[in-house]
Formats: sequence, structure tokens, C-alpha cells
Amino acid sequence: QVQLVESGGGLVQAGGSLRLSCTASGRSFNTYNMAWFRQAPGKEREIAAAINWTSGLTRYVDSVKGRFTISRDKAKNTVYLEMNSLKPEDTANYYCAIRTRNSGLLPPTALDSYDYWGQGTQVTVSS
Repeated sequence: QVQLVESGGGLVQAGGSLRLSCTASGRSFNTYNMAWFRQAPGKEREIAAAINWTSGLTRYVDSVKGRFTISRDKAKNTVYLEMNSLKPEDTANYYCAIRTRNSGLLPPTALDSYDYWGQGTQVTVSS
């Protein structure tokens, strides 16, 4: 079993920045990919960004490219999401996810590719 604990959400004005953190813990697991998904009210959960734990290769949804940066600290088993130039449409509950099964070079973006999920942290961007 793997536990994921997120932090860093909050309320920010449009154009502002936030940094989300997610730390994984548990017994005897391997981290192959980690990702941030988001879900706005009335909408389906979607990928925001994902990272391959070994190579550091990243993927982003088009709407956040150039504004969000995903990174990881392997020693701390922690993934970060730096969010800049935030827009009201970025308002959502942000979920951290981890894949503990081996995969290819690029991190997957499908929900069912990930094995464990955090509880989510709310990000609200006011106009």
C-alpha cells in the first residue's frame, strides 16, 4: 500500500503562482511515474502533468504548457507542480497519483495507468 499526501493548494488571484507538493510513503514499492490530475466541478478528471521517475521526461496537457512545471525529488519521494500565470479555468481539485508498475520512457496520461491516488488539494483562482 502506498500513501500520497498533497499540500500547497489555496486561493490565488489570476496571474499568481502556487506550488503543489506530494510525498509518497509506504512499504516496498517502486516509483515509475508520478502525475498531477485535476478535476473541476462538473467535469471529468484530466491529466495536468506527468513525470517519468527515472528519466525525468515530462508530459503536459496543452492548456498548461509553458505555465506549469512538474519536477521530482527522488531522495524525498516527492513530486512538485509549480503553477505560474494561473487562470480562473485552472480552478480545480488537484490529485497526485503514482504508478508502481514498470512502463515506457514517457509517463502515461490515462487515469487507469496509475495505481494509487492522493486525497486532492483545492486550487481556486479568482478573476
